[in-house]
Amino acid sequence: MKYLTKKNRAILREMVSSDFKVRYQGSALGYLWSLLRPLFMFAILYVVFVYVFKIGRGIDHFPAYLLLGIVLWNFFTEATSMGMTAVVGKGDLIRKISIPRYLVVVSTSASALINLMLNLAVVLAIVLFNGVMPGVSWLWVLLILLELFILAQAVAFFLAALFVRFRDVVYIWEVLTQAAFYATPILYPLQMVPEKFHGWLLLNPAAQIIQDARQVIVTPQTITTWEVWGPVMAFMPLTLVILAALFATWYFKTQSKSFAENI
Repeated sequence: MKYLTKKNRAILREMVSSDFKVRYQGSALGYLWSLLRPLFMFAILYVVFVYVFKIGRGIDHFPAYLLLGIVLWNFFTEATSMGMTAVVGKGDLIRKISIPRYLVVVSTSASALINLMLNLAVVLAIVLFNGVMPGVSWLWVLLILLELFILAQAVAFFLAALFVRFRDVVYIWEVLTQAAFYATPILYPLQMVPEKFHGWLLLNPAAQIIQDARQVIVTPQTITTWEVWGPVMAFMPLTLVILAALFATWYFKTQSKSFAENI
């Protein structure tokens, strides 16, 4: 892949701006939907899980705890789902103009990242409203978000290259993300799961990222990989993210040579 030169940065900015505008074109509320969708989902899940099933009563600041998990997961699914179809969706552009193929996928992840930043502003407002005092530990969230972005980008690269050849990937990914959503402690505290399963669930990088973010921003009651696995194995999810990024980058690069022919 080519480096992100000044010309490529300009192309990337234009693609991100175009994607973001097209997404809400013709909508009365426009960009507000990027905030309203997770808030609506949060409101429904909060009523169902807290007042009907009485989940999360033992977790401090559970509304913020729940919303943060939903927002982070939504970014992952949005970035990977949009990235998966990006190359095929911009097939005409790729055939007509010589641009680095990876920019097409990165632009969708960057667009999803803008949504994430807007949503996190709402989350932080709810966190403060719940009485959580900001501290130095909040700075760790920058590294946690970087890990999340790298993970989502790696998966998006792999799926985008795979989708060019196999269109059924979109349906398989929908099923996998639905299963992963419930297998990841997003709607429920990890304390509800038998302790013997904590370690295995936290080897999932998405679970590790969400739990770490909750721990540094919302409440120290959050069970993290560091607590369960110790200082050595705690880096296993991060190692998996790095390996996934390296493999996905290599796979995308090798397949991108034939994109124009297969789209």
